[in-house]
Amino acid sequence: MRDHRTISIADQIFEQLEREILSGKYKRGDILSEQRLAEELGVSRTPVREAIRRLEQEHILDDSGKGLTVVGISKADMLDMYDIRIMLEGTIGERAAENITDDELKRMGDILDLQKYYVEKGDPKDNADNIKDLDSQFHELLYTCCRSQAYKDVLLPMHRKMTKFRKASVSKKSRAQESLKEHFSIYEALKARDPKLAKERIITHTIDARDRIKDLPETD
Repeated sequence: MRDHRTISIADQIFEQLEREILSGKYKRGDILSEQRLAEELGVSRTPVREAIRRLEQEHILDDSGKGLTVVGISKADMLDMYDIRIMLEGTIGERAAENITDDELKRMGDILDLQKYYVEKGDPKDNADNIKDLDSQFHELLYTCCRSQAYKDVLLPMHRKMTKFRKASVSKKSRAQESLKEHFSIYEALKARDPKLAKERIITHTIDARDRIKDLPETD
């Protein structure tokens, strides 16, 4: 039986490495090793090995024979994920409109007010991390309000994998403003408890987000 403490450390390492790979700290094609990562993170190789195994299952790392090669997420992967989201998130909108509580609506409104603050504060490039993080909070809350763990388990990791592309997208003021406007429109549909309208607006938002990604250059 594996030690619970080791599993907990492995979870933390997995989340950190996933975040660093998906944000671009480690580039596609970079070669990593258990020893290097253990030294950089200041831990033993055992939890690093567990985290690496999970990253391989997520197809973010690949054992190429020459070492652990960073695969990351390509633009083509991203567009495929958006197509999947377009098929699923309409149902998320319908269910969230039926199940969202007043407290959750207040929390969502607070998230959007803070997102608006950062979008309107100077150059979005300087606030891209904050805008991206608030975007993540908005969508995670939306998935929670759906009241389906199965949908959340599929969509939340997918949304997290889009980190680098979402940050690049919101770095332009016009894109950041449009995304914020769409978030507020979804919020208003949820507040009205209108499943059909929430479904339409979430699908529109996801399609628009996909189309904005199409205009971005492929990144390393």
